[in-house]
Amino acid sequence: MDPVTALETIAFLLEREQAPTYRVRAFRTAAAVLSELPPEEVERRAAAGTLESLKGLGPKTAQVVREALRGTEPAYLERLRSEAGAGRTSGGEDLLAALRGDCHTHSDWSDGGSPIEVMARTAAALGHEWAALTDHSPRLTVAGGLSADRLREQLDVVAEVDAALAPFRLLTGIECDILLDGSLDQDEELLDRLDVVVASVHSKLRMGRAEMTRRMVRAVRSPLVDVLGHCTGRLLTGRGRPESTFDADEVFAACAEAGTAVEINCRPERLDPPRRLLRRAVEAGVFFAIDTDAHAPGQLDWQINGCARAEECGVPAERVINTWTAARLLDWTRHRTPPSG
Repeated sequence: MDPVTALETIAFLLEREQAPTYRVRAFRTAAAVLSELPPEEVERRAAAGTLESLKGLGPKTAQVVREALRGTEPAYLERLRSEAGAGRTSGGEDLLAALRGDCHTHSDWSDGGSPIEVMARTAAALGHEWAALTDHSPRLTVAGGLSADRLREQLDVVAEVDAALAPFRLLTGIECDILLDGSLDQDEELLDRLDVVVASVHSKLRMGRAEMTRRMVRAVRSPLVDVLGHCTGRLLTGRGRPESTFDADEVFAACAEAGTAVEINCRPERLDPPRRLLRRAVEAGVFFAIDTDAHAPGQLDWQINGCARAEECGVPAERVINTWTAARLLDWTRHRTPPSG
């Protein structure tokens, strides 16, 4: 087994399981160090017991390299695969197989942990035909939100990566904050240039029900907004965070009327919206986007979480925009029409 592949696979699985960042970084750093060396030197160092003298390799990563070079699956990787398989969500496989892309991903340009190209290459390796890069907007300073100037710079980088990875498509996008009055946290001219705009509430999550309803309705009715992100803002792990309160029927009716998709967020700590609201969104007749909200490459493998919940709650596959080709998605975001039937 190729040692670099083994190290990168371990990092991927650790990211998928939300392991501490320092553990992930250890394996990604070791993989980067080895990728710069000729294979003969790696083999020579492994035989001589000097792998650990390389800056960026420690006892655990060096042991993975030695086992891979012996032609066996490293024990660390074998254990991770076993644990990951045991904890995987059941159901949703048919819908997952129909998905072509992911509308909500982050890079190290905001609060993600990996470069744009790494995220895009991982999405392609998972079988995606396309993915939208949706780093945060400027008001979310804690997440390194992008100013208009930085977003314009990012568009050039996305264009380069998109060309390099063809026929895979890397789409431009943003996760744009919904401000207190329902307006959007970025220049409208710039938002209009983007392929995909996800709009999410990140502040004043406990504002009154009527105010939050007005705030969200104004946002989803904007012709610039394509997807309503993690609508309740809840967090299920750690200290947790309760759901925001709003009139779900009114918000989902506005989404249906405007043709704005409701996101089924796949992050394990979000799984938003909860099942009771997801079923009401189905009844409202909205489109859906099953998105990972990935902040690391391994998290791009989380779509099964949303697919299982979608199937359980009766989401029709034909109303899931991730099942569309990039061309159809881009036509829809430019000339968005409500669902029919």
